[in-house]
Amino acid sequence: MIEHNSNKKSAVSFLELVASGQVREAYDRYADSGFLHHNPYFPGDAASLMRAMEENAAVNPDKVFEVKMAIEEGETVAVHSHVKQHRDDVGAVVVHIFRFRNGRIVELWDVGQPIPEESPNENGVF
Repeated sequence: MIEHNSNKKSAVSFLELVASGQVREAYDRYADSGFLHHNPYFPGDAASLMRAMEENAAVNPDKVFEVKMAIEEGETVAVHSHVKQHRDDVGAVVVHIFRFRNGRIVELWDVGQPIPEESPNENGVF
């Protein structure tokens, strides 16, 4: 169970808001003014990533986001999730790693891989 005022709850809520298209609300609620990220496809400032997230939400209004696991250790939170751009999409496995300071997100990493249509691994990706 996620604690009421935990960084883990904030990280999950941030991602749920972003996935539902409420990107600015997510940033307003949870991101620190000095927020930076490590996504290699965009400049490392908050505004660049926020614009990219808004563009993705506009193109994929039916995005599906499902948290599979969230782990909190001190100021660090990792969220393992299944992200589908639309309901019929096989989707991707994504791990977001957050660094918090004083209850606000100050740094974000994200890594992901597409889920293959077929896999020899009987355990699946989750």
